Order: sequence, then C-alpha cells, then structure tokens
Amino acid sequence: MPENEERASFSGKVGFVLAASASAVGLGNLWRFPYLTSHYGGGIFVIVYIILAVTFGFSLLIAETALGRKTGKSCISAFGELCSKYKWIGVLAALVPILIVPYYCVIGGWVTKWFAESAMGGLSTLASSGYWVSFVTGGETGDMSDPTAWFLIFALLCVVCVAVGVERGIERLSKILMPLLLFMIIGITIYEFTLPNIWDGVVFYLNPDISKLNAGTFMGAISQIFYSMSLAMGIMITYGSYMKKSVSIEKSARNVGVIDTGVAFLAGLMIIPAAFAYDHPDAQSIGLMFTALPDVFATMPGGEIVAPVFYLLVLFAAMTSAVSLLETVVSVFVDLKAIKRKKSILISIALILVLGMMSVLGFGPLATDIPLLDGGAGWLGIFDTITNNFMMPIVALLTCIFIGYVIKVTVITDEVKADGNAFVSERLFEVMIKYICPVFLALMLIVAVTITFGIYSPY
Repeated sequence: MPENEERASFSGKVGFVLAASASAVGLGNLWRFPYLTSHYGGGIFVIVYIILAVTFGFSLLIAETALGRKTGKSCISAFGELCSKYKWIGVLAALVPILIVPYYCVIGGWVTKWFAESAMGGLSTLASSGYWVSFVTGGETGDMSDPTAWFLIFALLCVVCVAVGVERGIERLSKILMPLLLFMIIGITIYEFTLPNIWDGVVFYLNPDISKLNAGTFMGAISQIFYSMSLAMGIMITYGSYMKKSVSIEKSARNVGVIDTGVAFLAGLMIIPAAFAYDHPDAQSIGLMFTALPDVFATMPGGEIVAPVFYLLVLFAAMTSAVSLLETVVSVFVDLKAIKRKKSILISIALILVLGMMSVLGFGPLATDIPLLDGGAGWLGIFDTITNNFMMPIVALLTCIFIGYVIKVTVITDEVKADGNAFVSERLFEVMIKYICPVFLALMLIVAVTITFGIYSPY
C-alpha cells in the first residue's frame, strides 16, 4: 500500500502543538517528575531539569519533528529514507514505545481506579495508610485481579482512541481538557498553601541545594526529559510526519517545551509539598502521586467533588500520552507496507497484554529482586530503567550522530526553514546536535552503567 495511504494529518500549528503537548503532558509530568524530584534532592533537580529542557530537550524536539516531516514516515522508516544503511536506528527507537506503552497502561489503570473510587465516594479509602501498596500488590491475599482489571480497562480505552484516528482521537480532547487540567493543578496548589507544615516542602522544592548535586541528578533529569517530552521513542518523528510544511517547527517545539516543562513544574509544586505536609514516608517512591493527593482532597472543602474531577482530567492526560505511544507503535507496523493498520493494531494489543501483565504481576507472583534495576517496582521498574536510562539515551546519541555527521545538519535546518519559516535558534541547534548533546549523552550512559552495576552510587 502507499506510504501515506492511511496517515492522517493535523489541522495546523494549533493542532500539532496541542497533540504533541498532549503526548508530552501526561504521567511523565504528574507521576514521574514529582517522585524523581524528591528522589534527587528537590530544588537542585528542578533547576538542572529546566536548563536541560530549554537546551537539550528543545534541540532534540526540533530534530525529531523535522526528521518526521521531511520523510513523512514514522521512526522505523524515517532514518532509512534519508540513509538506507541507518534504518536500524529507527528500529531501535521503535522498540522504546513497545516497551513503555504496556507499563504506562498499568499506571494509567491505577489512575482509572483512583478516579472510579473517588467518584463512588471512596476518597477516605484512597487516603487510608498503605492503600496504594495494598492495591498494587494484591494485599494480604495476593489477589491481583483488581489491578489487572483496571489495567485492561485503561488499555481498552487507548486502543479505541487509536482506532478512531489521530485528529479525532487526540486533537479534539486536547483542545478542551488540557487547559482544565492546568487550572485544576493551579487551584489545588493554591489551596495547599493554606495547609500547616506545607512550607518545608515548598522550600525543599524551590531551594536548590548544591550539596545534593551529583552525576545522578543529571542522569535522572535527562531520563525525565526523554520520558516527559516524548523524545527518543519515535513519537515526535511520527507526529512530525503529520505536520504541514507551513507550520513553524521551531515555534511549535518551543510551545510544546514550555507547556510540558510548565506543567511538570506545577505538578511538582502541587505534589511534593503535600507529601511533606502529611509526612509521607514514600515521598521518593513511584506511588507518591497516588498517596499524597488523596490526603489533600480528604481535608479540602468540597474535596469529594474536586477529587474525581481531577482524577478524570489526569486520566485523559494519561490516555492521550498512551495513545501517542500506541499510535507510534501502530505507525511502525503500517509503514512496513505489508501490514494493514487494523492488523497492526491487533499486534500492538498482543504486545500490551503480554508485557502489561508482566508489569502488573511484577508486584505480586512475578516479583523481581534486582534493586539496582527494578527500583523495587518489579518488571515495571525494569522496563522503566531499561528504556529511560539506556535505550533512549542510546537512540538520542545515535540520532545526533546521524544528523550531525551522516546526513549533515543542513538537511534538518533546511526542513525547519521550509516554506519561508525562520529558524532563530539555528546556530544553537547546530552546536547542540553536533557537539554538546553527543558528549553529554555518552557521559550519561557511562553514569547509568556504573549505577546499575553498583560501581557508583549517587545517593
């Protein structure tokens, strides 16, 4: 079939920015950023993250979007289109969302459960001590049917959304729900400032303690940029393939980066001080969002109403990001030409079920005992570590080398300037892609290896 027979397109700049932001704004901002910030020392992590986001993240976002738009293909075909010998880089990039989307659906299932429970008047249950741990591990009986069911519900929602199509499934939801989520985050944060003992958490979050700065801080920040901004996993290449030539890549990338970083910052300001206020012992664990916020809602006037509305909006944010991941996987199979879109969706469903169930049961009967690799989160932690600390830095490093030294930077800069668009940051982009990013990524890979094998500990 022709390459673009079933490839949709965004309506314009606003459509692309909102859809790309919907991909970027999700559990990476609301779930992962706060607990990593807490884990890596608070304010110093926030500063490092912002600096890397506006330089490193911005440059890679431009590069991937331009690759996609120039070739009109997903990641698995885009590299090969520009240089056939390097098609394997796209294959490696395609493996990242294949590993991420299943465990992302598991976490999305947790969000779905929190929405349903709060909507049915169970806010006090969610706020009870140890509830999240009991839920994900099956409690005293070890019954994993509950987390399994919610994982399957969330996965089904995402599959349906992808089947509807890019513009109808993502763009329409993004235009309505993203602003509402942002307003809710701001409102909840303002309320939290009235709580006793909140300011210790605010100081921890906003005050950069240089003594806590180490190589692990940079590794954590760069892995979060990949995860949160949907980089080095083929998503932005795929979205770039939907972008019209008249749309400015530079301006769109800047808008997406500002929205993503801003939401992450606000989410951290909402969640981390709350953990301090309620003295949560698991402030550095993956369950932070699911344990700290129910306490806030339980004491908030009208919290019984605010909680389900908030979790519903988080659910949609999680779903749009998961749809982006799934759409990338589907597009990979579509671009192989021999596979129809419907069949590629079925293959993707099979992968989600197998790897997703491993992630669910990794908190129970399939539990692992590799602390440096699983982070105490079983197969979910293993998949997260492998993709964020190893695969994505490798893909990003190879992308920089490919652009800087194989096809040359001018191929990308010319695409950015197509149709008369300006490229104000062209010189910065060239320096970042050819020199700074490759060196930094190589160093971060060395740090990741030394930490994983116990050679170096930043803690």
